Amino acid sequence: MHTSAEETVQARLILSPHRSARLRVVLTYLAEDPLAVRMAFPAEFSLDDSAEGPSGDDIVWVFGRQLLSAGLELPSGAGDVHVRPAVGRRTLVELRAPEGTALVRFDTADLRRFLWRSRLLVPEGEEHLHLDADRALAELLG
Repeated sequence: MHTSAEETVQARLILSPHRSARLRVVLTYLAEDPLAVRMAFPAEFSLDDSAEGPSGDDIVWVFGRQLLSAGLELPSGAGDVHVRPAVGRRTLVELRAPEGTALVRFDTADLRRFLWRSRLLVPEGEEHLHLDADRALAELLG
């Protein structure tokens, strides 16, 4: 039985109203962490010089699957992550950190496909059936 869904998609990092850079983003969903999705961005796009370790590990953002899903239809989010529809079947994901803000544009179809695959693993509304409270508490406490 599969316990994760992973998809690599192309996105655009918006640099200015007239400039953007293409980047690879790895989307991951884990059934053992059923409320969250992960977006991994290449380390070279980080504004934080300390973010790129010796291995050049990707920068991973973790946020609610429901936030990503809702943001495909209506502006959603508070705090560090905001998701909203954009012109031309696109979706914008805004990531805010102390180092700065990144605006990333995705093809909405790529995000819908990824969310569909995640729902095959854990249907919406059944996340509570996959939560391991003891494990989550142990991870929180280190």
